[in-house]
Amino acid sequence: MIQTNMKAKTTFQQLVKSRRSIRRYLDKPIDREKILTCIEAARLAPSADNVQPWRFLIIDDPELKARFAREVFSGIYFITKFAAKAPVLIVILARLDIIANRIGKQIQNIHFYLIDIGIAGEHIVLQAEELGLGTCWVGWFNVRKARKFLKVPRKYKIVSLMALGHYEKKPSGKKSKKKLEEIAWFNKLG
Repeated sequence: MIQTNMKAKTTFQQLVKSRRSIRRYLDKPIDREKILTCIEAARLAPSADNVQPWRFLIIDDPELKARFAREVFSGIYFITKFAAKAPVLIVILARLDIIANRIGKQIQNIHFYLIDIGIAGEHIVLQAEELGLGTCWVGWFNVRKARKFLKVPRKYKIVSLMALGHYEKKPSGKKSKKKLEEIAWFNKLG
């Protein structure tokens, strides 16, 4: 029993260590079943007061995606135009709840929906990695143009985009990360 748990832990650690932000994608469509597997992983994420604020608008039609990308990655947002080459763009939206997200923000000064969206989005990222797909969170895009292009009603807040696809070449080498003792302490701040 202990060995099984150790193996599962090692597998998760390997998954986390191998994940990279991918900025080069093959021109190869993704089966909708795989996309929905990623969204299912996000659906199962925890959220403040179980509000589940996440909503996902999946753009996998190549022509629509190209037109959308021309709008949202133009001007000062050109630096993220790499995402247009991914076969799928996921528009990550939040549907804000009165208590958990609006009143909670006033009392705690924390946007709980952003934490919730972060957890759900990372579930997508890790599920995609397990399926051999690459992802990249995209926060630098023209939100106003995205809202207008997709006709997103005001009851939804566009939080981010996520590029999803088969990576052209997975980046190799070790990611530069801070040492554990630089970021975590027991019982008092280091």
